[in-house]
Amino acid sequence: MQQEVVLALLAKEPSHGYELRAQIERALGPLGAGFNAGQMYVTLGRLEQAGLVSSTREAVASDRPERRTYELTAAGRERVDQWLSDVTWPRPDLTNFHLKLMVAAAQRLAEPLDIVAAQRRELVRRLRDAQRAAMAEPDGSDAALLLEGVVLRIEADLTWLDACERTWSDGR
Repeated sequence: MQQEVVLALLAKEPSHGYELRAQIERALGPLGAGFNAGQMYVTLGRLEQAGLVSSTREAVASDRPERRTYELTAAGRERVDQWLSDVTWPRPDLTNFHLKLMVAAAQRLAEPLDIVAAQRRELVRRLRDAQRAAMAEPDGSDAALLLEGVVLRIEADLTWLDACERTWSDGR
């Protein structure tokens, strides 16, 4: 879990870990389905150790454990402000797939077109799943917008696979 996301969720008001997790799942829609609940508490613990959040214990019914309420410290607020004003974009990186394809081709370990075809099948499956999930979301929802980004990235990867296929099909 990216620490800045958790800090930003606490920017408006203190909250419990369970509530933070629910906010993320609501915002991400189907993209939040695989979210590991335990990771929220690990992240909150790290943020507290770093002095970016503080917590207070809250007594609840006797048959339940105490709950912790987390809130931003001044340093946490500053970190959120910095994160929101950051305009950098991640540098395009070579993924494991890119490297595997190039090395397999260069060393003649496998037929590049076979590797491209297998990757295409997987990306088409992912594209179909992302498009279905996007169609299930209400128009204008945050989750629909995130899913649109996923669809566009997959489509860009498929376009690159087309270029790879043309290169190796032309007798390279």
